[in-house]
Amino acid sequence: MEKMIAYCGLICSECPAFIATQKNDYEEKVKVAKTWSEMYKSEIKPEDINCDGCLAATERHVTYCSICEIRKCVSEKNLKNCTYCDDYPCSKLNEFFNMAPEAKNNLEEIRKSL
Repeated sequence: MEKMIAYCGLICSECPAFIATQKNDYEEKVKVAKTWSEMYKSEIKPEDINCDGCLAATERHVTYCSICEIRKCVSEKNLKNCTYCDDYPCSKLNEFFNMAPEAKNNLEEIRKSL
């Protein structure tokens, strides 16, 4: 499977929700829902674990990705990802990087090749 990097720099193709969806593996979705429910102190059901990745034009995205401000911004600007933005890195992205430093590393690698 080809590596899919989300607009924010996370690697969709390594996300357990993406993997479970692509494999159409209900038991794996149950495991992901349980883990994420505990992790995020929120009720997440296996039915919520349906994602084709951030870049996909389908409507199948985990709930957070469907409302993600970063995803919405890059999509509206019609960019490949945040590294192509004149405002990179913006305050939303820097705040996100505090939670997901690996995303920053991924985008910085892309930026080096621009």
